[in-house]
Amino acid sequence: MKRTTLFGLSLALLLAPGLYVFSDRLLGDDGAAAPVTVAVQQGELIDQVTATGILQPSGYVDVGAQVSGQLKVIHVEVGDRVEAGDLLAEIDPTVYLAQVDASRAQLRNQRAQLKDREAQLTLARLQHRRQQNLMAENATSREALQSAEAGLRSAEAQVEALKAQIAQTESSLRADEANLDYARIYAPMDGTVVSIEARQGQTLNTNQQAPTLMRIADLATMTVQAKVSEADVGKLSPGMKVYFTTLGDPNRRWYSQLRKIEPTPVVENNVVLYNALFDIDNPRGRLMSQMTTQVFFVLAEAEDARLVPMSALAFPDRRDRSQAEVQVLTAAGKLETRRVEVGVSNRIQAEIRSGLDTGEQVVLNVAPVAAEGGERRPGMRMRF
Repeated sequence: MKRTTLFGLSLALLLAPGLYVFSDRLLGDDGAAAPVTVAVQQGELIDQVTATGILQPSGYVDVGAQVSGQLKVIHVEVGDRVEAGDLLAEIDPTVYLAQVDASRAQLRNQRAQLKDREAQLTLARLQHRRQQNLMAENATSREALQSAEAGLRSAEAQVEALKAQIAQTESSLRADEANLDYARIYAPMDGTVVSIEARQGQTLNTNQQAPTLMRIADLATMTVQAKVSEADVGKLSPGMKVYFTTLGDPNRRWYSQLRKIEPTPVVENNVVLYNALFDIDNPRGRLMSQMTTQVFFVLAEAEDARLVPMSALAFPDRRDRSQAEVQVLTAAGKLETRRVEVGVSNRIQAEIRSGLDTGEQVVLNVAPVAAEGGERRPGMRMRF
């Protein structure tokens, strides 16, 4: 028993100096734990709203058929680059060629009839004039003059009727020629063929609905459709700076400006979201349709700024986020309260415009400053 007691006392005497040194390093002069500090950093700070988005072509056209018939040939494939006016596909033109030929033949016949009617009209005018001259000399009867007048009016009416028929036939011919032209389908815009819906040899029927043959999209300029929550959409405005990254290249940033916010929301899983749209140039085609993007709307930013964690700041007036207090650990190991001017901030860091220098040590987790006459808590204390 005595040996055990003596051994315990000896061990306590041996460990006492080490425990004193360890506790002296962790505790201040007043026995309290030393505050946790961090150095003021120099760097870039961005306050931003994040969202996910989808890449889409800035413009596209669904190319359809305007006439019925068998799709004779398709001249392009998916991925082909086309220019406005390029021939894309052809529909069997046999029926439309026949209609054009028939209309042209009918028009030639009517024009020949018109020449005959005009000749008869000329003759009727001569006969009417002769009867008028004879009537002036009392060399003919009134019935003969009236008959000549009726013949003249009839000839004039026949000419006018035939001219109307010719105009109608010309109109029909233009429609037939247009249908014949529609049998050859041309690209309406510059772009890339992104999909082909029809197949060569397929019969197209435009009487029920206009069949879509293919889609041409402008991939030189892409549009990002970002879905922004209703809590953040009020912070956005057209013209603001925005950038995004893609899953395939998360280290590259693509910069643009917000073009517009669509007023009608979409609801996904009971979450109200608004579409924010902006465009990005894509000259090399690295951005592709339906790519997923991580979008960052820049609310404010600061470059080469002095930065401290938000947990180091205490705001005496919570309505004024431009003025704060920090506690600085001086080189002498003393705590010093300073008033600082705050610039750009986000949930993690804040820009210090004045009151601190790079490299100074600030205390983390500073509690809000108490009212005048109250006590201030210097910081979070470490407990053991």
